Amino acid sequence: MKIEIRVPSIGESVSEVTLSAWLVEDGAMVEMDDSLCEFESDKATLELPAEKGGVVTRVAKEGDDLKIGDLVAYIDTEAAAEAKPAAEEKPAPAAEQATAAPAPAKEASYAASHPSPAAKKILDEKGVQPEEVKGSGVGGRITKEDAQKAEVAAKPAPAPKPEAPKVEAPKAAAPAAFSRNERTEKLTRLRKTISRRLVEVKNQTAMLTTFNEVDMTRIMEIRKQYKDEFADQHGIGLGFMSFFVKACTLALAKFPAINAYITEENVIYHDFADVSIAVSTPKGLVVPVIRNAESLSFAEIEKDIKRLATLGRDGQLSMEDMEGGTFTITNGGVFGSLMSTPIINQPQSAILGMHKIQDRPMVMNGQIVARPMMYLALSYDHRIVDGKESVSFLVAVKDYLENPERMLFGI
Repeated sequence: MKIEIRVPSIGESVSEVTLSAWLVEDGAMVEMDDSLCEFESDKATLELPAEKGGVVTRVAKEGDDLKIGDLVAYIDTEAAAEAKPAAEEKPAPAAEQATAAPAPAKEASYAASHPSPAAKKILDEKGVQPEEVKGSGVGGRITKEDAQKAEVAAKPAPAPKPEAPKVEAPKAAAPAAFSRNERTEKLTRLRKTISRRLVEVKNQTAMLTTFNEVDMTRIMEIRKQYKDEFADQHGIGLGFMSFFVKACTLALAKFPAINAYITEENVIYHDFADVSIAVSTPKGLVVPVIRNAESLSFAEIEKDIKRLATLGRDGQLSMEDMEGGTFTITNGGVFGSLMSTPIINQPQSAILGMHKIQDRPMVMNGQIVARPMMYLALSYDHRIVDGKESVSFLVAVKDYLENPERMLFGI
């Protein structure tokens, strides 16, 4: 029996996806819940699981734009049933049984060295051979979880080899002189969405940016003094981002307009702070959300940031991880940016930009001293946020960061 595999409903705001990659070959045998292909939506990359086991007939092609409900593939479940009796042959004559005996070991080896499609994709990305991974699935098959855990164990140190004459590695070919070659690549759905949203923000908001700078001395001292104890107690490192998230949530409580949405007729205020954190992924910048950040401890914030960053890196962020957010923090400093004007993440009314920490000469008590300084930038929608509010908010964030003990008491 052939069953149709169609694009499932992904979310209220998603009406179309792009089939970015097939994870199985045409005519391949799959088991139920094996990943068939990857979809790229406006916000995230999603895998499509097989509803039943059987043989796959691909219909859609990589790069196709598909609407919700469009046909993607067929799965022939009877083909799977027909394949089973092949293993149930009549017993061979006694004289031939000795030759046939090794067959089960061969079949087990085949299962163990053939990961599920999703696991194979992960192993290929890591450069790990399936033979190096012990599978926990049926018949020793390598599952997706096995592949995710294989990163360290699957790469043993190479055995020492006798010295060989040194040979220079071939250098990458330099571009031909006066080359005028061009290439055309289709925009990914994520890049299309980013482009569209950025233009909408520029056209539909009255966006301004205000700047300040923060002395990071106290935060760096605290991290140096307590980083080992913090890691031992909570199992996570103490980074800079948790300080910024906590400082922003406290400042947002004082200036609610910066944590609000504006519609044509109303302003929607939030009594909670769902902080979006800009995360760089192989496919572009995404902004997963830390829910109720105002109620989380430093350790809980750090764990949530690590979880979201790992999901983003592996392309596993869900729609739920991406939706919502009342305020955004982005850190261009990790790429070396000294100052920038971040663009608002609609429908939010403001975004904070962090930048590179750099020693600069500062006047302290009449003396010029070197201090680790960071420029902060707050872009805001002037339709809802006044200049006084934006500047006061940024000053409050600066004050919390330069006096982190105040964050412990929320004052």
